[in-house]
Amino acid sequence: MFVDQVNIYVKAGDGGNGMVAYRREKFVPKGGPAGGDGGRGGDVVFEVEEGLRTLMDFRYQKHFKAKKGENGMPKNMHGRGAEDLVVKVPPGTIIVDDDTKEVLADLTTHGQRAIIAKGGRGGRGNTKFATAANPAPDLAEKGEPGQERYVQLELKVLADVGLVGFPSVGKSTLLSVVSKAKPKIADYHFTTITPNLGVVETDDGRSFVMADLPGLIEGAHQGAGLGHQFLRHIERTRVIVHVVDMSGFEGRNPYEDYVKINQELEQYDLRLLERPQVVVANKMDMPGSEENLQRFQELIGDDVPIFPISAISHQGTRELLFKIADLLETTPAFPLLRDTEGNDFDASVRVVYKHEEEAPFTIHRDSDGAWVVTGETIERLYMMTDFERDEAVRRFSRQVRAMGLDDALRKLGAQDGDTVRLGKIEFDFID
Repeated sequence: MFVDQVNIYVKAGDGGNGMVAYRREKFVPKGGPAGGDGGRGGDVVFEVEEGLRTLMDFRYQKHFKAKKGENGMPKNMHGRGAEDLVVKVPPGTIIVDDDTKEVLADLTTHGQRAIIAKGGRGGRGNTKFATAANPAPDLAEKGEPGQERYVQLELKVLADVGLVGFPSVGKSTLLSVVSKAKPKIADYHFTTITPNLGVVETDDGRSFVMADLPGLIEGAHQGAGLGHQFLRHIERTRVIVHVVDMSGFEGRNPYEDYVKINQELEQYDLRLLERPQVVVANKMDMPGSEENLQRFQELIGDDVPIFPISAISHQGTRELLFKIADLLETTPAFPLLRDTEGNDFDASVRVVYKHEEEAPFTIHRDSDGAWVVTGETIERLYMMTDFERDEAVRRFSRQVRAMGLDDALRKLGAQDGDTVRLGKIEFDFID
């Protein structure tokens, strides 16, 4: 089964906890703190594996969690960092954050990597908190939580040339005679329901990858028929080969078919029409094809080159392949993605991984009257605090006060005795 779009959950490893420990050797008076730091959590890394061709494996495994770092140990021994979790994906995979719809990476070449979820850093042991005023601190940090997110994997076939056209116009037959690909061919619509790839070599030694893609129908840009399943794969191609059934065997009008296909491409993405397009008049061995070709040429004009062929008898295919190879030599790759300003960029060259800094906290009032504090920064601080130790609680109070939490609550109208809720803890506001 060819699978080209899946949603999965990834969770990087949490950092290991720092330790509170003290030196207790017999001949070391006032030994002091000796708690080690925790190890870092493992990242979730996506890596291109050239041998993969589908996202099928992700249909059965949808959760990927990296390991946690080891906790710190006595005698200032640090915990070991966890190994990264490496997830293999096929070339042409785009990774999108499912919540923000931000493109995180576009992976196209073998061995290319992208960190999709960052592991948490290890918590510091009490040795790191020793000062002249407090030489034996009784606090240590818990490990930082690893990043977690839902992501969408979308596979766009890597091919230089894409065959487009209505169902049963002869795309699969053409691919089978110009390459060693063996697509399924039958005399009914939608024989091709998954992309087929073939390596084509011209008589003068040039080669390129051609994709036979599922047939288009009207409304495909809105998802009709195989819709987006087809159109997402045409985005990567540099040259479009538009195959038209010139025989009109099924009562179709070749010119109307040509116009409708281009309309579907335009309505899906205007940039698809920027690609060079070669029009192929197929089935020229059928009765009536010559007359249809003449009318088609009159309607389409002389500016658009047309290559009459018969895929079955190989008539005209040599000249067609030479033309395609010539176009590929002068046509650069088209950018697939746009940044937040609307500018094109090539994420296959620079893998995108951004961590947006947000406000340290936000405050809203719950239905029971409690002030609820949320925010990535303050929640991370909460998660890394050991509330079983008084000294750690006092440090947490100083830090949130320095963030401006007290002033923000006061401005919103918090009164003495109001309940403030942060994560799983509640405390009273004191003005």
